[in-house]
Amino acid sequence: MKKEHVKLSETDRTYLSDLISKGDPPTKLYKRAVALLELERGQTYTRVAEMVGVSIQTVINWTSNYKQIGLRCLEAKPRSGRPVEIDGVARAKITALACSDPPEGYGQWSLRLLADKAVELDYCEHISHTEVATILKKTS
Repeated sequence: MKKEHVKLSETDRTYLSDLISKGDPPTKLYKRAVALLELERGQTYTRVAEMVGVSIQTVINWTSNYKQIGLRCLEAKPRSGRPVEIDGVARAKITALACSDPPEGYGQWSLRLLADKAVELDYCEHISHTEVATILKKTS
């Protein structure tokens, strides 16, 4: 007798099967769905981990999350990261500034000059010349 690590409800099983067979779900979602279905079919953690290409601990975590919160475990949790400091409006203003005439006494805008002027005009609190270069590089 094979061990059942997960006991799916009929609706959950149907949802996961449909998710896999229809459309093209994101890879993370697909792996989690396959893992839950295979665990219910009696596969071991090791076998499922090999099948979907993750660690055994990841499969155990998916199982635990399913038991706690159900199918919401398929969703990726928000990840921490550095918040965006320079929004789209400020980026547009910096780009427009770069397209404008340079200040008196300069033949053209330098990246450092643009960065200093953006802070002076209060587009942002601080910005480096390399960030200005990145912003301008993303525009054509």
